[in-house]
Amino acid sequence: MHAPSRSVASMPGSSGEGTFSDFFDSALKIVEAAKKMDVKLRLLGATAIYYQCPGSSLLGELMKRRLTDLDFITLSKYNSRIPELFANLHFVPNERVNTLYGATRQIYSDPEGSRHVDVFFDKLSFNHEIDLSRRLELDPVTISLADLLLEKLQIVKMSEKDAKDVIVLLHEHGTDGAHGGVDSEYVAKLLANDWGFHHTFTTNLTKVSDYLGGVSLSQQDKDLVSGRIGELSRRIDSEKKSFKWNMRARMGTKVAWYTEAEDVENRQ
Repeated sequence: MHAPSRSVASMPGSSGEGTFSDFFDSALKIVEAAKKMDVKLRLLGATAIYYQCPGSSLLGELMKRRLTDLDFITLSKYNSRIPELFANLHFVPNERVNTLYGATRQIYSDPEGSRHVDVFFDKLSFNHEIDLSRRLELDPVTISLADLLLEKLQIVKMSEKDAKDVIVLLHEHGTDGAHGGVDSEYVAKLLANDWGFHHTFTTNLTKVSDYLGGVSLSQQDKDLVSGRIGELSRRIDSEKKSFKWNMRARMGTKVAWYTEAEDVENRQ
């Protein structure tokens, strides 16, 4: 997958606040600095989604908010090199978090304290685990489109801004991974082996569909996103489920199907 071209002037906040262009510049500077150190580092989260969706007509309508953080993932073999990377960029480490949790997560901020950076290693472990240790080669700047979608839809208590992020992603990208879209085959196979993740993902996909109905967009835009949600849902439903999935499905939601995300910054 090639990095998409940017039309920053058309993005919200690019004149005056500089919201998107400023975050893109910071993210690319960090990724490029990592590359020079032979460290594979990829962008996550909302900033990654809007980086991958520069031409979306939904940006102005949906994204009436500021981006606040930069999130990255790298491999555990680069763990000892991350402090040097951010020191070279004059970022300040969160000493407590990095000492206690540095093997799986490190936190940095710029000298003014206005930009917060999270760095994860190998996998994202929030409500569900997403193993990215073998998937960082799929894109030179961000994690793949499929992994961005998984990242957003694994959140059990999904927020309105998460729903907006998913709508933007599915407006700009189709569900055929072979033609540059979201790799729905990969998503379906992953979920077919994990009932809990499957339940959260599909429940959230329905929530996004419901939320879409109340957004002030053209019917054409709504139909495009709704159609892609339908395509994704059908692909997930059609995938044969594993024995493990079927055994867990018998217990349903009577037993906790997700892990509570840990707040490492505020934990005492």
